[in-house]
Amino acid sequence: MKFTDGYWQMRPGVTASYAVSVADAVVADDRLTLYAPVTQVNHRGDTLNGPLLTVECWSPAEGVIGVRCTHHGGGVPRRPEFALASGAEGSHAKVVREGTAIELTSGDLSLKTDTDAPWQLDFTAGGQTLTSVGRRGAGFMTDAEDRHFMLAQLALGVGESVYGLGERFTPFVKNGQTVDLWQADGGTSSEQAYKNVPFHLSSRGYGVFVNHPGKVSYEMGSEAVGRVQFSVEDQSLEFFVIHGPSPKEILARYTALTGRPALPPAWSFGLWLSTSFTTSYDEATVNRFVQGMADAEIPLSVFHFDCFWMREYQWCDFVWDPDVFPDPDGMLARLKEQGLRVCVWINPYIAQKSALFAEGMAEGYLLKKPDGGVWQWDRWQAGMGLVDFTNPAAREWYAGKLRRLLGQGVDCFKTDFGERVPVDVAWHDGSDPERMHNYYTQLYNETVFDLLLEERGEGEAVLFARSATAGGQRLPVHWGGDCESTFDAMAESLRGGLSLGLSGFGFWSHDIGGFEGTPSPAVFKRWVQFGLLSSHSRLHGSKSYRVPWDYGEEAVAVTRSFTRLKHQLMPYLYRSATQARDTGTPVMRAMLLDFPDDPACRPLDRQYMLGDDLLVAPVFTEEGTVEYYVPEGTWTNVLTGTQVSGPGWQHETHGFETLPLLARPGSVIPFGAGSEGPEYDWSDGVTLRVYAPADSDLTDRHGPYGGRPEGGEVVTSIPAPDGSGAAAVFTTRRTGDEIVVETGSELPWNVLLVGASATGDGMADPLGALYACPAGTHRLTARWA
Repeated sequence: MKFTDGYWQMRPGVTASYAVSVADAVVADDRLTLYAPVTQVNHRGDTLNGPLLTVECWSPAEGVIGVRCTHHGGGVPRRPEFALASGAEGSHAKVVREGTAIELTSGDLSLKTDTDAPWQLDFTAGGQTLTSVGRRGAGFMTDAEDRHFMLAQLALGVGESVYGLGERFTPFVKNGQTVDLWQADGGTSSEQAYKNVPFHLSSRGYGVFVNHPGKVSYEMGSEAVGRVQFSVEDQSLEFFVIHGPSPKEILARYTALTGRPALPPAWSFGLWLSTSFTTSYDEATVNRFVQGMADAEIPLSVFHFDCFWMREYQWCDFVWDPDVFPDPDGMLARLKEQGLRVCVWINPYIAQKSALFAEGMAEGYLLKKPDGGVWQWDRWQAGMGLVDFTNPAAREWYAGKLRRLLGQGVDCFKTDFGERVPVDVAWHDGSDPERMHNYYTQLYNETVFDLLLEERGEGEAVLFARSATAGGQRLPVHWGGDCESTFDAMAESLRGGLSLGLSGFGFWSHDIGGFEGTPSPAVFKRWVQFGLLSSHSRLHGSKSYRVPWDYGEEAVAVTRSFTRLKHQLMPYLYRSATQARDTGTPVMRAMLLDFPDDPACRPLDRQYMLGDDLLVAPVFTEEGTVEYYVPEGTWTNVLTGTQVSGPGWQHETHGFETLPLLARPGSVIPFGAGSEGPEYDWSDGVTLRVYAPADSDLTDRHGPYGGRPEGGEVVTSIPAPDGSGAAAVFTTRRTGDEIVVETGSELPWNVLLVGASATGDGMADPLGALYACPAGTHRLTARWA
């Protein structure tokens, strides 16, 4: 929210009060409290009739410093609050005072202030100032309507870029933008967002999390152009400065504070096929789709039933439409016999025609207006109400309806909606309506995810969720919402997903082919490539089907090829998934996460790293042209074996069978032997594709299981199917033309030296030299060009 009129004046009706100095400082061993007047104090009389800000500083975790700035602290506590890691109010800091200088230190991060100088908080690390809260940097505002806002401003350095704030479809670098964090069902082509997260990440080695679940307004260098400003309508504002210095370390510390993703089941990484939204379908249609995929030899993992599995006007009553699905139990059993998992659409809204409306109203499970009546409107479903998830009994009631579906054979739920939450209401637990607007989605998705954990167990619970806020990353997977069926929307979707990944979310998907409209064959095929090189992959539309044969025989071939490729990549992808669970690093990564020291990577939003070692540049043009950037080194196209050297921009044209999918220099990428589905023993018959580094130095990037060994080597972990550890570990070393691969695996495996000529027992392969290896250590000789 903008408060100023240019640099010199305030907007009409706005009164500003900024901290100007430190009147007193209370120093403990592990925390610091500053008392800051908002007017200059020249004599004792100036201490009268004026506000005094209370600024508390502490550390909830190493490398993280919290700041809480309060004007009037006597109000009633307001709910809800973000669930932070236990000990968030605890101490990880040391405070030292020398004269008027005070320094609070946590890990390598310090907060410095001088009580004898004008107001200034400096956050430093490694001898460098990361950011500062300086003049006009902390205070409160009142406007013409007597609303009260707390505000903070953090300095932006020259050339500093900021990212994040959830899944945003506006420009990737947030500098210059005004962003209001307020959940909305706004599609992917506006400034609104389904997933609003009050966390931003800076290219200068730090992030900032604003601990406020309600509306947070940001001016990202868009009011004071050299500052990031955030404000809330409240009497207190709390934020955490989180040190890296690398972007991955920032995310690790942020997700340690707000929660890390659960590990989705392996089957969820396969291809999902949907009925689409308003299309006509019944069991015969479902069978035709499933059989059509089998006939096309396209492996299918999950079948999804969208809204109209229930009767119109009765969403949600969780009852199969008996006219369309007269035997749901039998149908689900028949789908299960074909090896499929089943997902069904739900939302947290109850239409008046649904029998559950009267039941929920009678029991007090629906959200009420201040006068005690049920809040209703006619948008989406006629006369619908909202389940009040602040009521524990309502949560159990809602979960009970879903439990019956799990008993029928449903495996997971698409938790749609959760954004259109009113503020003129009274919540069961007394929550503040403004704070609950954004937070509602967390209670909704927790209710469903907790049920899946209870019924299916850890490692089997997975959602397909649209809305989220901070902490929502604990409940994967999320998809990007309603996009158009165009190349533009495809690029918008990727931009939003990369922004979400920089906000702590490890798993993300999107509607392959786009949701609104019908894609052209070219859009469909290019989106299939992108979708199957994403964390999770779902074919879904609105008014038209997304079965590949509707878009031509070549679309069938592309879908088959890339589905099978994804299955082969499962040992690599699932290892990346465990990294998301263990460290908070997303599976799909903005380039700056892996290459923070390359300035050219900082604005890139049309390409990404898939895990540690694969660069993906989707094609967004009808003619197949693509422009992308490669960092330093010689990169190899996984599909063609073509090499490109960086740093620099590449301009290529691709047919529908290929796209830029590049292996990182010196990487060792495990390809599984199975292509029929994502679930198999990934270590049995695995092929290690060894890519020649530019300088013969191999480095490990593959934690958390391999560590970082001495010398030039790569440790490649093949995860166990449940993610509990490594089923096999391979250590690859190169000295000149000799490759040594050590392993304790008792299963057969293979090595493909990409771009090399076969020697000894090697066999010629279109991509290089292939060696079949029984159990144990092997020495190979390579001749790289």
